[in-house]
Amino acid sequence: MKLAVTGSAMVTSVGEDKHRSFEALCAGQSGRKPLQSFDADRFNVSYAYEIADRPNRQDRVLRASEMLAKAVAAAVEEARLSVRDAAIGIIVGTGLRELRSLELFWTKGEPLTIDQLHFERILNETLGSALPVITVSNACSASSFALALAEDFISDGTFSHVIVGGCDAITESMFGLLDRVNPLHPDRVQPFERDRKGVLMGDGAAAVVVESVERAAARQADLLAVVRSVGTSCDAIHETAPDTGGLVRAIRDAYARGGVAANEVDLAMVHGTGTSLNDEAEAQAMHEAMGEAANAVRVSALKSMTGHTSGASGLVGVVTAIEALNNGVVPPTIGLVNVMDGARTMNFVREGWNSLFSGTIAQVNAFGFGGVNAVVILEKEA
Repeated sequence: MKLAVTGSAMVTSVGEDKHRSFEALCAGQSGRKPLQSFDADRFNVSYAYEIADRPNRQDRVLRASEMLAKAVAAAVEEARLSVRDAAIGIIVGTGLRELRSLELFWTKGEPLTIDQLHFERILNETLGSALPVITVSNACSASSFALALAEDFISDGTFSHVIVGGCDAITESMFGLLDRVNPLHPDRVQPFERDRKGVLMGDGAAAVVVESVERAAARQADLLAVVRSVGTSCDAIHETAPDTGGLVRAIRDAYARGGVAANEVDLAMVHGTGTSLNDEAEAQAMHEAMGEAANAVRVSALKSMTGHTSGASGLVGVVTAIEALNNGVVPPTIGLVNVMDGARTMNFVREGWNSLFSGTIAQVNAFGFGGVNAVVILEKEA
């Protein structure tokens, strides 16, 4: 089922809203900063891609919820959607939810109540509504997977409109986990770079409002883009390592559901974490699923500028891809000097290269721990 996107928003380390983020991304600006959330002395790395919203570098509870609410409110406003409609639902994808708030509760005694951990409270307070909120925690593909669920709910008539959100804030425990998992100590994220060292976390949130194309036309809403399909797979081969076969199935499922051929895809927003396992598996999967088209499609890896925004990353890619389709420019992959062997023939948009773009179909990859994969196909509204 095709879905109309009538509102979109994002908050990232490079911009406080969609327009500032996209402008910064297209300019190749990095959100990399010295670590603010907690003391870096315990770790091997001292950088992250954080949103600069902490006065005096003082961390606080509910930052993830605040970022999510800001993005959702902006998307709803752009969509000109009345939240009094009882047939509206909200689906949020996240990897860590309010884990940082729990860390602050246990380690510093910051006040926190159980109901504050649920996004339903802050979202309905922000929107002045009483909408149902469903939260899914599907690792790094969570927000794209939430978009797949939105398609199901609208298709079966459960909701007339769905507000899809994604968010994650950097947490000390996850930062420490990645610090131990990375075999080397990265000071930045360099997707598909031969000399990449690993991944660093980033703050981020994004949201879109989706509805049927017919309903959007009936209420004379502006169409930002059309979701042709969301392809999914769950391979469960390994706790963290991606499986090429699972990635291929998700890509092909997206093509089949959307009625799109690989050679019709003009832009690919890749997952690109800057880790050897992910980048190699993703490059291999794209070549296997797309054939020769994998070498023609324009490729952009946003995590080179935003870091890994975990559960928000898929939807950050979706919002950025919509902006790219509508503005005719693609953000570059920064820090890409020597492309790794398995991706050497791919058509990356790089710093200083031509980023102008006139395509109509975009693909957004999102791959998560445990092999939970989601691939979104978007079409520019004619």
